[in-house]
Amino acid sequence: MRFRPLPYVLISPVQALLIGVIALPSAYVLFLSFTRSSFGQQPVYVGLQNYATVLTSRYFWTALLNTFIVVNAVVYGEILLGLGMAYLFATGVPFRKTMFSIVLAPYAISPVVAVIMWRYMIEPDVGFLTHAINGMGLPALDWAVNRWHALGVVSLLSIWLHLPFTFIILHSALLSVPVSLYEAARTDGASGWHEFWYVTLPSIAPAILIAMLFRYVFAFRIFTEVWLLTGGGPVRQTEVLATFLYREAFRYHNFGTASATGWLMLLASLLIASFYLYQMYRRTLAHDA
Repeated sequence: MRFRPLPYVLISPVQALLIGVIALPSAYVLFLSFTRSSFGQQPVYVGLQNYATVLTSRYFWTALLNTFIVVNAVVYGEILLGLGMAYLFATGVPFRKTMFSIVLAPYAISPVVAVIMWRYMIEPDVGFLTHAINGMGLPALDWAVNRWHALGVVSLLSIWLHLPFTFIILHSALLSVPVSLYEAARTDGASGWHEFWYVTLPSIAPAILIAMLFRYVFAFRIFTEVWLLTGGGPVRQTEVLATFLYREAFRYHNFGTASATGWLMLLASLLIASFYLYQMYRRTLAHDA
């Protein structure tokens, strides 16, 4: 076979960008994770000491637990809400174009602006959501001092902000389900629930896995919502892994432990991604082989 350099020349700018922006910085962070390093200090090799320091820190495990809680609440909350909304739109909703614009609107808002909006709405003294909760006789929303209230608000905020992404994927998948499958199910006497369980869900399962994969990876890096809403407080009880990393790097200037935290986050993301990629392979490509 004759070697043709033109395709490689055409893709070389993209490959150079990936190497310069992702590969080389990642390799340097990996190097820093094995060193003791700070501003104005030459890196000193310390082996696995940074990983040991991170894995024995109680703040790291608190951040890991908080991340696990928020990520699962966000991902599964988005999947359930997105699936319900997508099914509603697919079966018919009045003022469809207007409703579609309303559903997609949060995705056009900057996360920083969204956090400021929510902080005002749940402000203890003047927030109208706080007054509405008090008016209904529900317990006060002490998100500034209560760890679980704060994590709940962060989860709701992240769901509201990123739900359009999940909705678009699931709505597109629902529209692609062949009508003939539903006609065959009705001919066999299937009820609406049986149609949904035995026709709709198996048909859109790959789309659900894709949505969960992306949201797990993105939600695992959640930072803006937590940092701007609580700053990780009170007493670092609402920290997640991204805010733990930021504090280690830019508050305490421990670049070694921050780099080790970053690589632990990367390995955890790859572990989660590998599970969903395997499920997608088993449900799609494996059947075609």
